[in-house]
Amino acid sequence: MNDIKRIVLTGGPCAGKTTALVRIIEHFSSLGFKVFTIPEVPTLFTQAGMNYLTKNKGFFYEGEKATLEIQLALEDKFMRMAQECVKPSIIVCDRGAMDISAYMEPEVWEQITRAVGTSTPELRDRYDAVLHLVSAADGAEQYYTTANNAQRYEQMNEEGLRIARGLDKKVIHAWTGHPHLRVINNHDDFDCKMRRVIKEISNVLGLPQPIVKERKYIVELTGTLPEDSIESDITQTYLQGEPDAEIRLRKRSWGRKFVYVHTTKKKTSENEELVTERQINLSLYEMMLGLADPGRQTIHKRRNSFIWKGQYFEVDTYLDQLQGLVILETKGIAEGEPVKFPPFLRVIKDVTGDEAYYNYNLAAKNNS
Repeated sequence: MNDIKRIVLTGGPCAGKTTALVRIIEHFSSLGFKVFTIPEVPTLFTQAGMNYLTKNKGFFYEGEKATLEIQLALEDKFMRMAQECVKPSIIVCDRGAMDISAYMEPEVWEQITRAVGTSTPELRDRYDAVLHLVSAADGAEQYYTTANNAQRYEQMNEEGLRIARGLDKKVIHAWTGHPHLRVINNHDDFDCKMRRVIKEISNVLGLPQPIVKERKYIVELTGTLPEDSIESDITQTYLQGEPDAEIRLRKRSWGRKFVYVHTTKKKTSENEELVTERQINLSLYEMMLGLADPGRQTIHKRRNSFIWKGQYFEVDTYLDQLQGLVILETKGIAEGEPVKFPPFLRVIKDVTGDEAYYNYNLAAKNNS
């Protein structure tokens, strides 16, 4: 049976999902993959007469419950179809189950998932990767339009942009906790955004990718981080292994929610590397800690993730032996594209490409 990857393409309004789906089909079909795409179920329901803005609570509940049920049924049916294919297959969902939760109160979502016989952790874990495309309403307002989706409730005015930005962040929060959530920035060149989508899916499929140096800066926090930033606690342990491979365990927590991930990075050539990432359970995580590299300390840091003017940032505040070090890392900003630094951060030093500030080297015991 094929190892079929199920990938969610999500994001706020006017994020480029429709174009991305076309690019995905063209690119991976040319590589010999059978690409299945699951349509956006809420749009199908709206076209069929569902009103998600209704004040009728019973109608809203039944409509949202049916939306989730049909979403899951479509995914399961296409998975069975993919399993019968001779070609390697991937399933790309135009939004996934957790997107539905972003449009209602938590207690209503809890009622619906219980009625359907599932839960938030189960729904989040059914996908191999989640790619969140940032809405054009955040940092690329000149490209924001409602023309490509007649069912869109957010209009092309200042209030509509504000609502769209809010929905964008709600969707990210809904998927927070997935080990392979990737946020795809807006770019001045839209093709950069599409290339990042292709790259992230290629990583999930285990295809070697060009080595990209994400931009890193030592910074000082001079103001308050955004209220809607997502805070998590990360513990990173490096394991013994092949000399040309970097193997790490990561425990990441958001409040009482924990995710454990095993990652291997290995160069396949001077300019390419293969990254393999898999979620593991607590028992396996604890067992693998016994393979920790004795020459490296565990990295402990607090991460704040947020979008600022359409660009995605992570601020890592290091703890324990690296107390006082704060690093800002950009995600997916194209070469030559300016970084829109938030005003509450002061850049002290650009350390992009400086191997001394790779986590793998920061963990070396001679750095303590």
